[in-house]
Amino acid sequence: MAKYLYIYILPLITLLSVACTQQPQAKKVLIDSSSFATRTMQGPNRITRNIIQDKKGNIWMATFGGVYKYDGKYFTNITAKVTSARFFSILQDRKGNFWFGSVNAGTYRYDGKYFEKLTSNDGLLDNGAGAIFEDYKGNIWLGGASGITRYNGHTYDRYILKNNGIYKDFAANTKHAKHLYGVTTIIEDKHGTLWVGAGGMFRFNGKSFVAFNHNGRPFKNIRSVIEDKKGNIWIGGADGLWRYDGNTIMNITKKFVGYVYQDKAGNIWTSSERADNLYNNLPTYKNDNKAAWALSRYDANTLYTKKPTVTEVAYKPIIFGILEDDKGNIWFGDFDGVHRYDGKTITDFKVKK
Repeated sequence: MAKYLYIYILPLITLLSVACTQQPQAKKVLIDSSSFATRTMQGPNRITRNIIQDKKGNIWMATFGGVYKYDGKYFTNITAKVTSARFFSILQDRKGNFWFGSVNAGTYRYDGKYFEKLTSNDGLLDNGAGAIFEDYKGNIWLGGASGITRYNGHTYDRYILKNNGIYKDFAANTKHAKHLYGVTTIIEDKHGTLWVGAGGMFRFNGKSFVAFNHNGRPFKNIRSVIEDKKGNIWIGGADGLWRYDGNTIMNITKKFVGYVYQDKAGNIWTSSERADNLYNNLPTYKNDNKAAWALSRYDANTLYTKKPTVTEVAYKPIIFGILEDDKGNIWFGDFDGVHRYDGKTITDFKVKK
């Protein structure tokens, strides 16, 4: 196969409806196998925002230097010959396709051979996607600076952030202003309720978004939301870490929490402001003892008490996405790459000088 990029622009399909939905214009980029010859043993060296493991066991990372795949030995920058975009979010859908959300440079769908780029010109509310999620029905939800887009594979529904709420957008092709806090996290709980985090916390009832508050007050700057194995909702953001059991909501810590993740054993992991003095002497495996953020583990055995036992495992200037792989290792991203914690030591995948 020739070592070139082939770009196929398919005809624009006629708009199917007025106002809220649009049919996309497919833009497929065919890359040949030579694009994967640049694999190395060095991981990403820029901001790493999100990490997932695919159905084959490969680790994927959305970074400001591109989307990387790690096969257990080598790292490959999958997007290096397609775009120079910085990437923020990543998803593998039920069909095996990957979705890569960039920082204001479009959303890319990758089927292992073709890249399809979607932008606001195709119907998306935003060119960037800080969060990507697939619901039980197979809809893809894309959260950006202006709000959220639901894509069913054919048409789009758009919901805008406005006046501390999220509202249906009935004006197709309208460019909406970026919100101070864009959509950062999206999940669907076991009851089919969609939870969306932005400047506040919102729940989608199938027709509209309703604010979810704590003690009569709205949440501020939500960064992460998950549902645990018992159906509790955990919320992380500027107000700290919260647990909601369906009836009551409890504050776990008031430290700023950026990411929340539950491992297979039931422990909750967070990236957050660290609890102790910045200049304490710490074990060397915890990295920079002057850093302001901690990778923390809340013990599963005490998780539902008033004060769960928490252990700070690693320290960095800031910590982003968290993942447990199929071998039980914990991966996390920061300003200059990705790290793997095996329970004892931390590997940073940088080339040693």
